[in-house]
Amino acid sequence: MTTIPAVGISAKAGKPDLSDFGARLDEALAFGVGAIELPLFDLDVVVGGRIRRDQLARLKTLCAGRPVVYTVHGPLAINFFDEPWRLPRHFEVLKASMEITAELGAVHYVLHSGLARMIQHDGIEDAYRRQREWLAKAGDLGKDLGVVVCVENLFGGYEGKVHSVGPARLARELAAIDHDFVRATLDFSHGHLHLGFTGGDLVKECAELAPWARHLHLHDSFGRQDDIWMFTNGERLAYGHGDLHLPVGWGDIPWNALMEACTFPEGVVFNIELNDRYWHVGRECVEATKELAGKARVVGGLYA
Repeated sequence: MTTIPAVGISAKAGKPDLSDFGARLDEALAFGVGAIELPLFDLDVVVGGRIRRDQLARLKTLCAGRPVVYTVHGPLAINFFDEPWRLPRHFEVLKASMEITAELGAVHYVLHSGLARMIQHDGIEDAYRRQREWLAKAGDLGKDLGVVVCVENLFGGYEGKVHSVGPARLARELAAIDHDFVRATLDFSHGHLHLGFTGGDLVKECAELAPWARHLHLHDSFGRQDDIWMFTNGERLAYGHGDLHLPVGWGDIPWNALMEACTFPEGVVFNIELNDRYWHVGRECVEATKELAGKARVVGGLYA
């Protein structure tokens, strides 16, 4: 009998000296999670592409002995759609953060897929070519370290100035790379926002990416572009605009249809990315996500 997949939540970074990070981990554990995603992008452990050993030692001490599986979200700025001359610098930061991931004993490393200014077709396709080349190198590093690189689908934004990859295209890219240590982070809300701009079927596209998705990001939205000036985030909530990172069930993502249509690989982690504004309903969000995880289809059948 296969167990229900791990349900986790992204921890909050807290103070730069990590003096309150143990409390942030305790808060996450109190929600009843079995996994925690570490926000490495905001923990000051990488400096100029090098590992800050004293900070890493503090982080390892804080993470030790807790009954959870750890995953890591690396720096968001790593971008293999970038100009060729800058890609080695991105890889330098990637390498340092993946080595930290391995030292922490984390199983998945979340890496954002590329973003590029909107240009003609051949330029975009050349960016994908570059990204495939560097993701393969990341996979080789992941194999050496025992860390699976999970590439996350993004959305470009309402002005039409930025190109990002949707779920179905990311699935095709991963198939072309065909590396056991390069898999996906399927972010359902990012897919909703992407397709809200470009058009397309969210359930169908997510179902194409799901077999590659060792990692999931769960948070809710309405798939609406942030295309009206708003004075406060409360107004964005009222309109349902943008990347809100709402609790599961607050938006209009068709969660049950997604669970019926998607088949995930063994070892998939359901990780919640919850906006600080809604942290007060974290436990309720975890319970709603556990209910979804109980319905998940994986290779070999339903979790039970």
